Amino acid sequence: MKTAQAKRRAETLIFSKYAVIAMRNNKLYFMFRIGDLRKSMIISAAVRMQLVRRTATSEGEVIPLDQIDIQMDNPIGTNGLFLVSPLIISHVIDKNSPLYELSPTDLQHEDMEIIVVLEGVVETTGITTQARTSYLSEEILWGQRFVPTVCEEDGMYSVDYSKFGNTVKVPTPTCSAKKLDEDGVISRLKRNETSPRGSVRRRQPPLRIKQMSMSQ
Repeated sequence: MKTAQAKRRAETLIFSKYAVIAMRNNKLYFMFRIGDLRKSMIISAAVRMQLVRRTATSEGEVIPLDQIDIQMDNPIGTNGLFLVSPLIISHVIDKNSPLYELSPTDLQHEDMEIIVVLEGVVETTGITTQARTSYLSEEILWGQRFVPTVCEEDGMYSVDYSKFGNTVKVPTPTCSAKKLDEDGVISRLKRNETSPRGSVRRRQPPLRIKQMSMSQ
């Protein structure tokens, strides 16, 4: 009976059909949305993500189903998720991300799957429940983000679950996060080379200024 209750509770934990990749705070992010359709809370909810794909070692060994952990950025900054409303789970694509070198073109031809596991304790029964989903390459939308589902009406917040999986196109670089970082470093170096302040410092080194003051 307890097993059946946990299974029914897991069916009320929902995931967005598609995941998205878009810019947030000048960085590329991988994002998807989760929600809870019941009023009873899931206690100590946590999300885990893994990337499964074919890899090869430097020695030539082929691993057909390599499982790589993906670090999640908690949207509320704590260890547990509070599913009082739909949440967008995000992962920053930085140097430590397995998605760091993927461009939109690479993503279309990449044979991979991102597995997502949501686990927590049912408030009313104390039973641990688990819900799972996954995203294939064709289910990851580049250059889109999720539309808001929460709005304020007459001093109260309401959730519109009809917009749960809706996305909208946003300006997003059509290159990998690695290429984006490299271009940023190059542009900063170019600005420093052509900076007027930098040229003034080179023309008047500190040693010359000290000699002029001594001669006076």
